[in-house]
Amino acid sequence: MITKELVDRINELARKQWDGGLTREEKAEQKKLREAYLANIRSQIVNTLESSGIRPKKKHDGACDCEYCISSGDSFKSTKH
Repeated sequence: MITKELVDRINELARKQWDGGLTREEKAEQKKLREAYLANIRSQIVNTLESSGIRPKKKHDGACDCEYCISSGDSFKSTKH
């Protein structure tokens, strides 16, 4: 869950990075917090799409030879793949 404290800490570390740099520990914390934030945003997007009747398809890296990957680069499709 994205909380005010999470966003505040991310912003605090970003300001500190801009002003003078972060320690190794702070860089690791910043990376972990940003990953948690992005994972939550992704989850919200998937939930919104699913509630709208759109189901995310399996992830493809574009390297497979399936018909879908050859003909399209879309990440979401309303029909099953």
